[in-house]
Amino acid sequence: MTDLAEIEAEKERIIEEFTLLGGWIERYEYIIEIGRRLPDLPAEHKIDLHLVPGCQSKVWLSARREGERIFFAADSDAMIVRGLVALLLRIYSGRPAAAILATSPAFLEKIELGSHLSGSRANGLAAMVKRIHAHARAFAGAS
Repeated sequence: MTDLAEIEAEKERIIEEFTLLGGWIERYEYIIEIGRRLPDLPAEHKIDLHLVPGCQSKVWLSARREGERIFFAADSDAMIVRGLVALLLRIYSGRPAAAILATSPAFLEKIELGSHLSGSRANGLAAMVKRIHAHARAFAGAS
């Protein structure tokens, strides 16, 4: 399976998971649970260099390249945001730069996140995707 096909399959799994949930209270609880399962970011990565600008909560995102793949680690001081980060990592982490850059976050609209998040959280989510894409462009340029 190609990287883009794997990403599409993961998007579909996420969409299905959210479709099986009832209303938005259950969806928020699920997002919080996903955030709880996200491994803690080591303290040495919780530095200003890794802060994502444009987020109301503190969000740290670090990236490393292994061969052609880029792996992200992230954390937030807010549980809902931490869950949103975990969803993004499911899609983007461990993928080649070209696949990351070819992947739009539009799938988030299919689970209606944009319309159910506060404006500041929606802006923060967009800022996280922007930072992920920036890392991918930087690593692609370094190849």
